[in-house]
Amino acid sequence: MQPDLTQEILELVRLTATSLPEDVERTIAAAYETETPGSVAKSVLDTILKNVKMAREHSTPICQDTGTPIFYVDMPAGWSMREMRRQIEAAVAEATRRVYLRPNSVNSLTGKNTGNNLGDEYFPTIHFHEVDGDAVTIRLMLKGGGSENVSTQYKLPDTRLHAGRDLEGVYKVVMDAVYKAQGKGCAPGFLGVGIGGDRGSSFYAAKEALWRTLDEPNPDPALDALEKRITADANKLGIGPMGLGGKTTVMATRIKAIHRLPACYFVSIAYMCWAYRRHTMIYKNGKAEYK
Repeated sequence: MQPDLTQEILELVRLTATSLPEDVERTIAAAYETETPGSVAKSVLDTILKNVKMAREHSTPICQDTGTPIFYVDMPAGWSMREMRRQIEAAVAEATRRVYLRPNSVNSLTGKNTGNNLGDEYFPTIHFHEVDGDAVTIRLMLKGGGSENVSTQYKLPDTRLHAGRDLEGVYKVVMDAVYKAQGKGCAPGFLGVGIGGDRGSSFYAAKEALWRTLDEPNPDPALDALEKRITADANKLGIGPMGLGGKTTVMATRIKAIHRLPACYFVSIAYMCWAYRRHTMIYKNGKAEYK
């Protein structure tokens, strides 16, 4: 019989909403040290770091916009997706009741908020995968609306930017997206970039890229070099925290390339705000571990 993981998933939601991952907090702290003493940028990052500490201590949301809950569930054969969805939805509703999450699910036609972060089959978003072994792994990302609004997609070639179907073209369109975002995505941000696929899978790859930790290099040397180049050059734009100027506009870039049709070359940018909320739960032998 499939175990009920509702309480374990509830804890995953609480952790994701209230405790910023260690690698993200460490990166923000390092950015704080690079900003000019007495500058607005340094003050903004100082406020962010204090907010992160208080949220963790009091189990309160890191940001007032607790975002779209996006679950990635890896389950062994024989587990029921229908039952797992029911447990995830129950955990999300309870997390909303406990104010770990703000009610964010709005009917697009009526404008009515459901009040519990549940909606149709797309809210919360759940991606299921069948895997070998006997462990269940559930990853949760909370994607804020401000950063989602400045996420975007390009189709190469882009004549306006003189961007061709190559990595140099990818560089040009990503830099264009960062410049257009300014501070509206709650900079300093993190960039997930998907190269290839169709319009839907390209965005999926862009968000999937954001799961690679900040101290883990890209396994492809060419993409690793491009990630570093984009981050360095974005920080030369002077946009800074919240668009108020400074040395830190982008804290990291993560790129994932997937196969595509010969006729298509999409580049999707999933902009993630400084509140880069992602946590993982691994359930095995009756126990849940969080990381």
